[in-house]
Amino acid sequence: MPLSGKAVRLARLSRRGDGRYLFIPLDHSVSDGPIVPAAGFPGLVADIAAGGADAVVVHKGRARLIPPALLARTGLVVHLSASTNHGPDVDAKVLVGDVEECVRLGADAVSVHVNIGSDTEAEQLGDLGAVAAACDRWGMPLIAMIYPRGPRVDDPTRPDLLAHVASIAADLGVDIVKTVLAAPAERMAEVVASSPLPIIVAGGGGSDQSLTSFASSAMANGCAGLAVGRRVFTSPSPREAVRQLSAVVHAHDTAAGGANATTSTSAQGTSSAPRPERPESRPELAGAR
Repeated sequence: MPLSGKAVRLARLSRRGDGRYLFIPLDHSVSDGPIVPAAGFPGLVADIAAGGADAVVVHKGRARLIPPALLARTGLVVHLSASTNHGPDVDAKVLVGDVEECVRLGADAVSVHVNIGSDTEAEQLGDLGAVAAACDRWGMPLIAMIYPRGPRVDDPTRPDLLAHVASIAADLGVDIVKTVLAAPAERMAEVVASSPLPIIVAGGGGSDQSLTSFASSAMANGCAGLAVGRRVFTSPSPREAVRQLSAVVHAHDTAAGGANATTSTSAQGTSSAPRPERPESRPELAGAR
């Protein structure tokens, strides 16, 4: 990709220049309520940055509460979608921000949540397409948090469904796909092989696997990274949880700091991860981010 705002921001999202990503979503405060006391939020972000996260994901208002110095060590993704667990349809998402606002905030990327199979799927797809067009105008990378989720989805971990949602993201102009890990995890390699975009997977909440075991399963099957929120900010030591995740995600870095790693600068997102080798208030998917 020629030098452009989007290329520069995409490169910043993979802080080690290896085309792998560890994002820590902290946007749960809209859906669920406060995740830490107000005074503890800057310290949480500081721990996440010190642990080695590539970016934090927050809503626009919360982004204004992050001390700018912390963002020298980790990227900023502003989430544009919202809903609460008190609404009549927990799968419905609406846009609560726009790309221009995020440019003013200094964001490295924006993210949009889409639930494929929900009753409001059509509106959410329309929002994703509109944000993708704005991202092109402003040179802003777009992450789609896109899931098979809704009354017509019986198993959100089916590889064919995950391949479909990743394909939708690619067709609508997304740069990075975030979705759930297939079950069994080995079949995630099929999903990765079907996608022209790098795929990161959410959470690991509700799993019997340890955090590092979950991370290792995802990376071993070709994923480009992880987005883990709840299992970090509820950890007794968020910094240590992030450090362990970062060690797995960026495991192939050389001792010299990743000198042999491949930098990801393309909107098509060719990840250096090898190709083949759950919502907040619904118990069956709780902790998916």
